[in-house]
Amino acid sequence: MKRVVSISLGSSNRNKRVETTLRNERIVLERIGADGDQKRMRQLFLEYDGQVDAFGFGGADLGLTVNDRYFPLHSVRGIVDGVQSPVVDGGGIRAVVERQAAQRLQTLLPPHPKRVLFCVAVGRYAMVRGFLDMGYQPLFGDLAFGLGIPVFLRSLSALHLLARILLPVLARVPFSWIYPTGERQEQIVPKYGAQYRWASIIADDFHYVRKHLPPSLEKKTIVTNTTTDDDVALLKERGVSYLATVTPRLDGRSFGTNVMEAALTALAGKGRPLSTTELREMLDEEGMTPSLLSLTQ
Repeated sequence: MKRVVSISLGSSNRNKRVETTLRNERIVLERIGADGDQKRMRQLFLEYDGQVDAFGFGGADLGLTVNDRYFPLHSVRGIVDGVQSPVVDGGGIRAVVERQAAQRLQTLLPPHPKRVLFCVAVGRYAMVRGFLDMGYQPLFGDLAFGLGIPVFLRSLSALHLLARILLPVLARVPFSWIYPTGERQEQIVPKYGAQYRWASIIADDFHYVRKHLPPSLEKKTIVTNTTTDDDVALLKERGVSYLATVTPRLDGRSFGTNVMEAALTALAGKGRPLSTTELREMLDEEGMTPSLLSLTQ
């Protein structure tokens, strides 16, 4: 039996273990949170190294690709220095599945205005391009949700410029400065209500989506991943109509893309991260499509 462990910088309250079947093979998927403690996270990687078929790196990215340029996040890459088992952060799967998300959701969702809010678009660049391909009008909240600067961008060229200027700098600051970790993931400080109301679809990592969640999100669709039963209940209370996750729901939980990429890496048995081409071939065989959950029933 294959075994995958996702070590996450996020809260241990979201830990989960599932045994399931993928590609006709039994596999254990486990998520372990380090509560924002990078030293603890590294200890967990070293403790499980050699005992798993692949690791997921959760709660952070090892790097971001924007407009064909890769920006390594030096503030977290040292956590996996010397780890021998393959480590993936989900970026490979996002490049494939999230690029296709808007097109596949087009046939699943009822008619709606094509307006989408990305909380931090540089972290979901493939999904951004997919929504733009389908004619959506975007709103990019990178400065607001990432840095607390209440400025929103509306063009892809502005997003590219922001990435070129800021990502080389932000790649070296403590990761907790730009992403909620540990207990901060449980906090909601309502802000930017006008931007949430403008959008028909709010798309991003769920911790960013909930970070400034307003009291009402009636008739909205959330496109995200890594949601728990409590997250679903929260969105239902706020009036959300649909929750779409880009990874399948297993035992009531949609695991992060890092977990699913680690699972495919483990099943491939190559002892290394897979290329985007290899991942695309496996995903095409699996037929992985967004999971859409109606919250109005």
